[in-house]
Amino acid sequence: MKHQRLRLGFGLLLLIVSFVFVVSCAKHQDVLQTPGGDAAEVAETPEHKAAEQAGEMTEEELAAQKEAAQRRQQAERARAAKEEFLDENVYFGFDDSTLTRKARQILAQKVDWLRSNPSVDVVIEGHCDERGTKEYNMALGQRRAQSIKNFLVNAGIDPDRLETISYGEERPVDPRHNEMAWAKNRRGHFRIK
Repeated sequence: MKHQRLRLGFGLLLLIVSFVFVVSCAKHQDVLQTPGGDAAEVAETPEHKAAEQAGEMTEEELAAQKEAAQRRQQAERARAAKEEFLDENVYFGFDDSTLTRKARQILAQKVDWLRSNPSVDVVIEGHCDERGTKEYNMALGQRRAQSIKNFLVNAGIDPDRLETISYGEERPVDPRHNEMAWAKNRRGHFRIK
C-alpha cells in the first residue's frame, strides 16, 4: 500500500513536471515592432521566461526588457550602416576623376549616413591603378578624392568634417596586373578619422 502511494505520488510529480516543460517549450516568444515596421523577435533569457511563468515580472520589467531589445536592434542596424558606409567604394574610369552616375548614387547614400552621424569626420582616400608615373597617379588620386569631397560639400556636408588624401597606386586592393584588377584599384575609399 505504501509503495502504491509512493508510485502514484512519483507518477503525479512526473506528470506535472512534464506538463510544465511542454507548456514552457510551446510558449511563443514576444514579438515587437521595430521603427521601420518590421517584426522582430525579442530574445528572452531563461530567467525572463521562468520569472514570467511564475508571474514574477511586472509590466514595467517586461517593458524595460522589450525596450532594451529594441535598443540592441537599433545599435545593430547602426553598426551595419556604418560598415556599409566604410565598405562601399566609389569607382572611376581610366585616367578620370569624374563621378559616374553609379558613383553619385553611392555618394547620395553616404550623404544620408553623414547627416545621420554629424559627429563623425571622415578621410576620403583617392586610389589609382599602377599605370602612369607615381607622380601622375598621386595627383590623379588627389583629384578623385577632391571630386568626392566636392560632391559631399555640395550636398550640405560640412567641409571641416572631410579630409582628402591620395595614395596613388601605393595601396592596391588587387595586386594583379590586368584590367579587372585595375578597375578595382581606381577608387575612392572612406575611413573614419
